[in-house]
Amino acid sequence: MNSYLSTPVEYLKGVGPAKGDLLKKELQIFTFNDLLFHFPYRHIDRSKVYKISEVNGELPFIQLRGKLSNMRTLGSAGAQRLVAELRDGSGMIELVWFQGHKWLKDALKADKTYLVFGKPNEFNGSYSMVHPNMDDPDDVETKKYLHIMPLYTTTEKMKARGVDSKAIMRMINTLLLDPKFFVEEDIPASICVQQKLMNRQDALQLIHFPKDFAALAAAEFRLKFEEFFFIQLRLLRFRMKRTQLINGIRLEQIGDLFNKFYNECLPFDLTNAQKRVIKEIRVDVKRGVQMNRLVQGDVGSGKTVVALMSMLMAIDNGYQACMMAPTEILATQHLQTVSSLLKDLPVTVKLLRGATGIKERRIIHEQLESGELDILIGTHALIESKVVFKNLGMAVVDEQHRFGVEQRSKLWQKNKFPPHMLVMTATPIPRTLAMTLYGDLDTSVIDEMPAGRKPIQTIMRYDSSRLAIFGFLKNEISKGRQVYIVYPLIEESETLTFKNLVEGYESICKEFPEPKYQVSILHGKLKAAEKAFEMSRFVRGETQIMVATTVIEVGVNIPNASIMVIESAQKFGLSQLHQLRGRVGRGADQSYCILMSDVKQSNEAKQRIKTMCETNDGFKIAEVDLKLRGPGELEGTAQSGILDLKIADLANDTEILAQARMAAQMVLDEDPQLLLNVNKPLAQHYALYRKTAKWGRIS
Repeated sequence: MNSYLSTPVEYLKGVGPAKGDLLKKELQIFTFNDLLFHFPYRHIDRSKVYKISEVNGELPFIQLRGKLSNMRTLGSAGAQRLVAELRDGSGMIELVWFQGHKWLKDALKADKTYLVFGKPNEFNGSYSMVHPNMDDPDDVETKKYLHIMPLYTTTEKMKARGVDSKAIMRMINTLLLDPKFFVEEDIPASICVQQKLMNRQDALQLIHFPKDFAALAAAEFRLKFEEFFFIQLRLLRFRMKRTQLINGIRLEQIGDLFNKFYNECLPFDLTNAQKRVIKEIRVDVKRGVQMNRLVQGDVGSGKTVVALMSMLMAIDNGYQACMMAPTEILATQHLQTVSSLLKDLPVTVKLLRGATGIKERRIIHEQLESGELDILIGTHALIESKVVFKNLGMAVVDEQHRFGVEQRSKLWQKNKFPPHMLVMTATPIPRTLAMTLYGDLDTSVIDEMPAGRKPIQTIMRYDSSRLAIFGFLKNEISKGRQVYIVYPLIEESETLTFKNLVEGYESICKEFPEPKYQVSILHGKLKAAEKAFEMSRFVRGETQIMVATTVIEVGVNIPNASIMVIESAQKFGLSQLHQLRGRVGRGADQSYCILMSDVKQSNEAKQRIKTMCETNDGFKIAEVDLKLRGPGELEGTAQSGILDLKIADLANDTEILAQARMAAQMVLDEDPQLLLNVNKPLAQHYALYRKTAKWGRIS
């Protein structure tokens, strides 16, 4: 970055200390460069002026020209608003401001002609505009932007002090017109030609003030490509360094344990997807380079078996293995599954969790250090400093997004050479997000469900259908089935009206009375022993109904449970709904997911529920979730630091991302260390972000 763009923002003409301080505190704009990269959130076409009589509900935004009159302040202190009328001879429309009205009352002049731009709102047959843009049509600056005008994000505090979108537009215009303004090209000329990229300086000028929409599109493409390109360059370099510089344990042989398990102990045939992933892992662990592989697969796709066979590879070569899960319920589930599958093999498996007693814990520590213990399954207790392995060769982290990177990194300290890392998630990750967030990892996908699984039937019902739903549940219970009923809250909240677990549990007990029915309850406020007791009753079939919060989202595998009822489904995220649905459908019986919802739903809630009813495909659901919520709100991504995108959109810019990744890979194939003269700008750009890469090599 050149020194001019590093200048503090308050030194820009027209900004000064007060506005500069506001920009820093409200928008984190500290320098000229930060201001330059504060891109418009949209552009509006202001080439046409409508008559007030033409205003209608089909026009999302409209520009009018008329005289301002009858300005007045209404409402009491603390809830005041400024109201004015705009007339053009064809009619009248009311203009309203709730913020900054004191400043506006002095700035706006009655009987003056204005160009007014905003969104018309209809109420009782008449239209109004709230917080419209007000411009002097005779102003030279206004005329300059009457074709395509940028709109910028601000805050209410900024607007109240006169720093609105238009003020930011003026600041950026001042910056771009300064004779000292210059932006260096940071992508090699060969890539610019190959990808038909606009010059960087032109792109940064046209993204703010485009000549037309074609120029705007070209500028957007250039800047989106650049943003993705440098993210991919960093991730691919992390990956390259890991595979070249970090020595790994070489697991060369497939031994007796693996072969006997595969040929004699597996109670079912592996799917082709499972076989493919196991082969990918097998290739990794033979190379003498530390494996860092992400395995993603839908709920019930068979990730645990893949993890177990990976751990057997380590044991066959004289090493130990561990599996870390985020909850005691899930860790216990893994212990039961792994122990059951290995019951005919001489493999020692133990569980370590917070509730493990001192005596048992001491035995586990001794067996680990002596090498007598082959597989240790547990929670965060695995990463305690007292837990010392003799020779850890394979570390599996389940539901990896629930662990911090620092926690996962502690597994590296358990061995002289870092163990092979296999991280798993049952939350399908959209391709664009995987390429960005996990672009430095090798990724495997289990995209096939075990044979014989019937697709879960998902339906949505309103509260008015509750009696019919209860009748359906009783009928299914009479066939020997079990039911989950999930609520979003534990106790009643004054601010939230949706169903809560305590109230729900009481109503379920009344509708399904003892002794004919038995009902369990499970939530996060129960003690570990109470959770274990309630869960064991349900597992043994002593209770037919489990009333729970989302604590059962992960780790409960009960094939006889074939019905999932989700109360206030409109309040759950799409990914969470899919995870909850995955708790059923584990057995041979037809399973059902019933989404109970209020009649009143937001458009986004309707889309979530519609998606759930239309598909069981977790990857399709993840794509919809990405479009609805954006990457910053998806679980586990906000803390990554890599998704602070200024202009690119992971939900809609898949092709640009793929092109950028290919280009970055081509650069590194030709010049891995970025030493060539043509790549000096890349090396300088890369150096700026080295600090953000401190955890890049740890899954």
